Amino acid sequence: MLLNESRRDKVLHALETKHVSRVYRGGHNAWRRIAGVVDSSSRTRRIAALGQASLDGLTHQETNLGWVAPDRFERFPVAPQGRHRTLAQLHAVVRPRTYLEIGIDNGASLHAVQVPAIGVDPAPQITYDLGPHIAVARDRSDDFFARPDALAHLGGVPLDLAFIDGMHLSEFALRDFMNLEKLMPRTGVIVFDDMLPRNSLEAYRVRRTNAWAGDVYKVTEILGQHRPDLVVLPLNTNPTGTVLVTNLDPGSRILHDRYEELEAYCTTPDPQVVSPTWTRRLTARDPRRVVDSPAWAVLRDARSREVDLDAAMTQLRAIPPLR
Repeated sequence: MLLNESRRDKVLHALETKHVSRVYRGGHNAWRRIAGVVDSSSRTRRIAALGQASLDGLTHQETNLGWVAPDRFERFPVAPQGRHRTLAQLHAVVRPRTYLEIGIDNGASLHAVQVPAIGVDPAPQITYDLGPHIAVARDRSDDFFARPDALAHLGGVPLDLAFIDGMHLSEFALRDFMNLEKLMPRTGVIVFDDMLPRNSLEAYRVRRTNAWAGDVYKVTEILGQHRPDLVVLPLNTNPTGTVLVTNLDPGSRILHDRYEELEAYCTTPDPQVVSPTWTRRLTARDPRRVVDSPAWAVLRDARSREVDLDAAMTQLRAIPPLR
């Protein structure tokens, strides 16, 4: 199906309007392919290009044209820093032997990694230099984890740190967690992005706003209800919050056994109604306090000798929320 004249004009207006065009060039926008081919064209050529642009294969293409003004954000404590800085600090204190990232986009958070690493993304837009110690798997994460040699690039070294920033849909993020946990030690750390939407509209499954978290916040609810053994720490980071998870159990089958039930909850259609717990960040921790915890030294020591991991996990859980 091709763009009709009405749709064409709407996209054309967006491309030629400075404050709107950046939306259509966003990393997760279905219209990115169209925006890219017309950047350097004259208006006549733009119209011609858009007239030949196909809608086939684009997800939610009709809805993605329907951007709406965002609802007012809920009141929450000002975040002291962004997700990339927090992730870099976690690299410094966790000192992972290996690293894996789902949803690498342009490689911004992957290029500074100094240890063997894997980036998983079916359509990366890499603009950073990635060294030979970083392998890029151009797969959907489900397909990647289905491979028996998925972590071969890590050379048998345990996976210590992972970052989930893939699909903004909770069932995908949940499966990513399930697949990662079974490949990591108890001391492994998994970080989710986009976990604290600032209002319910920002959490819609079908994207309606420029800044978009999706409904991955549901994974925090699921882990809290079904896996109380985990240490789950929401972090107050810009723009849409992160969640850190550790005290992993690679042998746990709880989520796998309940997945059908959990998937039904995850795929609840829009509108999403997000609890103030997340929009107001009522349980969020200051990421700086989490990074400064002495527990990280204990987790590192546990890789080579017997230590009291329970005490370290208790220390992390005891970090108070901002409110």
